[in-house]
Amino acid sequence: MPERVGVIGGGRMGAGIAHAFALAGARVVVVERDEDAAVAASTRLTESLRRSVERGTTDRSLDALAAAIETATDAAALAGCGLVVEAVPEDRALKTDALARAEAVLAPEAALATNTSSISLSELAAGLARPGRFVGLHFFNPVPASQLVEVVTGTATDPSLVDDARAWVESLGKTAVVVRDSPGFASSRLGVALGLEAIRMLEEGVASAADIDAAMELGYRHPVGPLRTTDLVGLDVRLGIAEELHRELGDRFAPPDLLRRLVADGHLGRKSGRGFYEWSEQ
Repeated sequence: MPERVGVIGGGRMGAGIAHAFALAGARVVVVERDEDAAVAASTRLTESLRRSVERGTTDRSLDALAAAIETATDAAALAGCGLVVEAVPEDRALKTDALARAEAVLAPEAALATNTSSISLSELAAGLARPGRFVGLHFFNPVPASQLVEVVTGTATDPSLVDDARAWVESLGKTAVVVRDSPGFASSRLGVALGLEAIRMLEEGVASAADIDAAMELGYRHPVGPLRTTDLVGLDVRLGIAEELHRELGDRFAPPDLLRRLVADGHLGRKSGRGFYEWSEQ
């Protein structure tokens, strides 16, 4: 694993990625858009690390872990990183800009990764000077507990980088699956298809949200049902992925009106306190 790892974006996903690398022994720098966001990212990450220490999932102290992490607001802080993972919101323009700013300060041999869940790597790589050093590392929320990372290969990705990426994922205590660049990769394409159909069933009054989820949890041994999963992912995130897949793969990924209405009303799932379930007291 690289001794120094950078993460662009310190939201829930970015903080989770930083958490995973810090626990694995890397020094981590998280770059945010401004000072307020950097402070929020630092607080989020410290609390996440505190929970790991309290649960005994690491034998390192909170002070030692916190000392291995820094936050910044300038991409120049990424200089010296052997790997940088972009984890900004699922917006093509935001990601393209973040990746270009990171590549500009990285050494030629450094690796650059995107955490995108649906945007084509080939499109993101088009603006890079070194597309061979670019790969997808698609983590899942909550990152500390999730066991899976999709390693996504672009048409220009160096095969040796894919091997390195698999090894990095394994060093985090997670399992890597390698998929080629295609709309939604493997996990988002299958997960969103199931989630959208569950939303349509709810919209049509087929069953309640709890019963739809129970059908998949008890009948198919899914650990969490598709509607509760959507609440955990974020309805806005799932809508964005669905819109991307709708453009690329056609009407079978058209977002249901219910999903659009809930997002428009600010009901985004757990992070807002309400989605398909009430989360304010959980």
